[in-house]
Amino acid sequence: MRRSGVAETMEGYKGAALETLERFKARVWSESQIKTTRGDFTGIILPRSENDDDKHIVLKLATGYNIGIAVDTINDIIEQGYKQANYKIPEKEFPVTEGLPHVKLLGTGGTIASRLDYRTGAVIPAFTPGELYGAVPELADICNLTTEKLFAVFSENMGPQQYRKLAVAIGEEIEKGIDGIVIGHGTDTMHHTASALAFMVQNPPVPIVVVGSQRSSDRPSSDAALNLIHATKTAAESDIAEVMVCMFGPTSDEYGLLHRGTRVRKMHSSYRSTFRTLGDIPLATVDKEKITPLKPDYKRRRKDRDVKITPVFEERVAMVYYYPNMQRDIIDSLVDNGYKGIVIAGTGLGHVNKPVYPAIERATQKGVAIYMTVQTLWGFVHMFVYDTGRDLMAKGIIPAENMLPEVAYVKLGWALGQTDDLDKVREIMLTPIAGEITEREPYNGYIVLQGGLPEVEEFLHSIHM
Repeated sequence: MRRSGVAETMEGYKGAALETLERFKARVWSESQIKTTRGDFTGIILPRSENDDDKHIVLKLATGYNIGIAVDTINDIIEQGYKQANYKIPEKEFPVTEGLPHVKLLGTGGTIASRLDYRTGAVIPAFTPGELYGAVPELADICNLTTEKLFAVFSENMGPQQYRKLAVAIGEEIEKGIDGIVIGHGTDTMHHTASALAFMVQNPPVPIVVVGSQRSSDRPSSDAALNLIHATKTAAESDIAEVMVCMFGPTSDEYGLLHRGTRVRKMHSSYRSTFRTLGDIPLATVDKEKITPLKPDYKRRRKDRDVKITPVFEERVAMVYYYPNMQRDIIDSLVDNGYKGIVIAGTGLGHVNKPVYPAIERATQKGVAIYMTVQTLWGFVHMFVYDTGRDLMAKGIIPAENMLPEVAYVKLGWALGQTDDLDKVREIMLTPIAGEITEREPYNGYIVLQGGLPEVEEFLHSIHM
């Protein structure tokens, strides 16, 4: 069915793309077959972002994925139907059910439930209880949900200012009697925020669950709804009263994992199962039916409202990733710019090269706190084994045990936010608070499978991945 006349709506289209739609009398939102020199494609013609180029037409395929079709390859567009879509998430009043736990969702800007604004190409988060209920109605069977947007920033813009505000807000909610807290967060720096909260919010009586999504809600493979269900169930029902990250476990939809906030890291740029506990095992699995602890040594939910909130952070702290041939000016520049703390991710057991030694000695003489971690991520710093490590300790570097580099960075900022006394800073840094330092790694705390090996391939085919 080809429509006569010029397209009624050309949202975001301009130049060559607009001319192509007008030439074939095709409309935005029409279901169309586009014949090209590279084959035929059928789907819905979508609006374009105002800032995009004029060389492509965007088509949403039946699979739910969007493709861009270069206009110079198009031979014909045949409209087969038309229905303007409404991508706004329906908002329904979130029901209040007597007897269900009360959960507070604090928003930071992550798109845990969202819709796509095709005018700008931006993902717009659903955030009010009504929007979330419209997007994920299962939440009403889990808890009575309230929400508060503390800020709206991409995760790369999260930092000490936001950490402090989050910690204070969490303390206020605990004092009011909330049963659990969910924090919506972008995934890129989620592990930094989780570790900061683990130090700033000590001994909480309720679960604090940081959650996000790798893929936005308009994608058929989105993990947003399931992650939110799992996180909310954890906050409402779990006996684990710690700061946790809740994200996909395997790449399938079988269950989510609860990771301790100080032992978790994002390990893949796009996999839904990107978060992994390092040097330990996750705290628990969670699905729609139950929460299953994987280890016994976690802090339990309590009925009291006692919690220690320490929302401080010294911002003049840096993390340096050592690389071969690194020169002393890297460290010197930090010292000259007034930095008070440095975390180094060193090679092997905690090493850097000799040209950097004078800068490290100068830094520690000027009162800069320098801590060593390992860029291997798994394992402990052992600086007594080789002369390099012994020399570095003699110059003032302090081994940070098996803290992850990002966690050591966050903890050093938090420690220096409390005191300038370097002996007290050392005491804070090397005293385990939230599982950031462990006595040893469990035998199954380090598993890296190498694909292609017969025994690994046999194992992978024997389980759901």
